[in-house]
Amino acid sequence: MRPVPHSCLMSAVLFGLVPLLGACSSMYYATMEKFGVEKRDILIDRVEEGREAQEDAKEQVKTTLERFKELTGFDGGELEDRYNQLNADYEACVDRAEDLTGRIDSIEDVAADMMEEMEAEIAEISKPEYRAESQKNLAIIRDRSAKMVSAMRNAEQRMQPVLQAFKDEVLRLKHNLNVQAIQSLSGTVTQIEGDVTKLIEDMNKSIAEADSFLASMNTQ
Repeated sequence: MRPVPHSCLMSAVLFGLVPLLGACSSMYYATMEKFGVEKRDILIDRVEEGREAQEDAKEQVKTTLERFKELTGFDGGELEDRYNQLNADYEACVDRAEDLTGRIDSIEDVAADMMEEMEAEIAEISKPEYRAESQKNLAIIRDRSAKMVSAMRNAEQRMQPVLQAFKDEVLRLKHNLNVQAIQSLSGTVTQIEGDVTKLIEDMNKSIAEADSFLASMNTQ
């Protein structure tokens, strides 16, 4: 077996990157366990980071929508500057969405690894009553984790049409940087606002699921 590159482990440990697949992931867990950090602790950290990523994405989407609204009221000035700011906000939205996807992926990975470890440990328990108790706890964690990840994925998917709508309008403005194009934004922004409202609702539900999961993990 080839040795794991030192840089792989250092990136995971020192820079807080999500655990990598394969050998890097195993070494990451082994190193963290030496410092008393179990997979359960890592999962809690990942969920907290995912929750924060959702909050950031939600606020950026709201900011970008407000930028579109401001542009519909354009009454003169440097149009290109307004477009550049709008484009920057759109790109920030894309970055937030990509970060959120990575966070959700990392939550799924750590949750799966933790539950696999629990299953292996449960198989080693000799007393039936202890084994049954652990199996019950595992079932609860699996169910709550699945609900949380499902809510996060729903919010993540809801972002895509909003991002596409933002992109469409940004590119249209880029190709038609004039007052007429700005004035035609009003109707489209109203439609986008409806999608953003639904997105915010889904994100709030997802954040609530993350809070519930964290509460259950911290009280077990």
